[in-house]
Amino acid sequence: MSTDHQKYSTQNQADAIRQYAAARAIDIVKTYADEGKSGLSLDGRDALKRLIEDVESGQAEFNTILVYDVSRWGRFQDADEGAYYEYICKRAGISVQYCAEQFENDGSPIATIVKGVKRAMAGEHSRELSVKVFAGQGRQIELGHRQGGPAGYGLRRALIDQNGAFKAELAHGEHKSIQTDRVVLIAGPDAEVAVVRKIYRRFVEDLIPERQIADELNARGIVTDLGRPWTRGTVHQILINEKYIGNNVWNRVSFKLKKKRVRNSPDMWIRADGVFPAIVDHHLFDAAQTIIRERSFRLSDEEMLEALQKLRQDKGLLSGLIIDEAEGLPSSSAYSSRFGSLLQAYKLVGYTPKRDYRYVEINRHLRTLHPDVLTKILGCLEAVGCQFHTIPETELISVNGELTISVVIARCHHTSGGSYRWRLRFDAGLQPDITIAVRMDAANKTPLDYYLLPRIDIASEKLKLAEENGLALDGYRFESLEPFYNFLRPEIVTEAA
Repeated sequence: MSTDHQKYSTQNQADAIRQYAAARAIDIVKTYADEGKSGLSLDGRDALKRLIEDVESGQAEFNTILVYDVSRWGRFQDADEGAYYEYICKRAGISVQYCAEQFENDGSPIATIVKGVKRAMAGEHSRELSVKVFAGQGRQIELGHRQGGPAGYGLRRALIDQNGAFKAELAHGEHKSIQTDRVVLIAGPDAEVAVVRKIYRRFVEDLIPERQIADELNARGIVTDLGRPWTRGTVHQILINEKYIGNNVWNRVSFKLKKKRVRNSPDMWIRADGVFPAIVDHHLFDAAQTIIRERSFRLSDEEMLEALQKLRQDKGLLSGLIIDEAEGLPSSSAYSSRFGSLLQAYKLVGYTPKRDYRYVEINRHLRTLHPDVLTKILGCLEAVGCQFHTIPETELISVNGELTISVVIARCHHTSGGSYRWRLRFDAGLQPDITIAVRMDAANKTPLDYYLLPRIDIASEKLKLAEENGLALDGYRFESLEPFYNFLRPEIVTEAA
């Protein structure tokens, strides 16, 4: 269980399991409990890991496992993961019984179907909750409320009530305790604010580089907000962080549903400008950004890549922090700006980071592809004589005043088994008459084929496609959109009976 404020508290589960066992004369000999742990992955689920290890080693001192309900294995995004752990137990000759479910786990087709549905629902619950939480966090950012993270040197976190009235300043490590309270940033001690402004003036007016500024601060015995000596990187972070001019920027990095951490492109950031008191003048901040950008322009692409390659050889690996700390090297943001992304710069010097960021590049490509696909479809509609217009707010296409069309692009996912899957999500609020689903090829470079999905037949908000889907879905598949354009071609009827 992840919190105590729900029916899934371990105490409530234990009570239900004891009642179930007593009614069936089952002796409970051992309990495995993961308290306060997320069920999105096996990471951190030490008790579940011990259970599986005991079962697989043959050292289990029991012949039955009692589980509160199907979702207690976990709210995995892949429903098969929960089924796998149950299978491990059954394979070892240990039965699994669910105490709060309305079915017997007897291996019957009904039990198998119900478990599959409940596992999928458990994963969907986490996904829907993630979407709601993300939307709520985004709204709080727009209102000027801080969503976690340290305040930073020269700033402090302040607690306000639901009406925006100041309550208290939060010390390092302190958090709010009332749900309706919010956290905002305020100016820190005058001495720290003076240091921040001095850093900007030394950098902009005196043209002193970050390393020298760090040395000066260390010589004066000034430490960072974490009590550490200053480095080139910590000075650089102050020079590029918009919170010093009062801007609230969030979603630079995503880590949803315990999956891979993703560094988002600026168009995905959520921001609110001027919501905190600015401790640095806007003109001074803009001048600092100009200096940082221009010093990379003095180097050619080849010189920047040679410097990056040398840094890789010296350090053995690369990261944004390592680049920012390197003396005489453009900042990580400069590399990202020059080459499109840090990942692309890494690729050009032959470096592959341990984390796989390829999907970030794929998503960026698909976002730029969507307008091109839309423009091509409009051109073909015009070529066959259709009257149409687009609805800017929704990007729906209204054709001949008779039907509306939505266009979605389905990215190709590679499964661990070597097969391909495409996941489609439809905006239920749009309700187009027909959705054109563009299914991308295995490399996510060009369209593979198209599905013309009428709303009257496709009621679900989500759809998962395999390579072969049966007539129920593949009946809507087309190699090209030519048949669709011909279907929409207006015909002049001179006489009607």
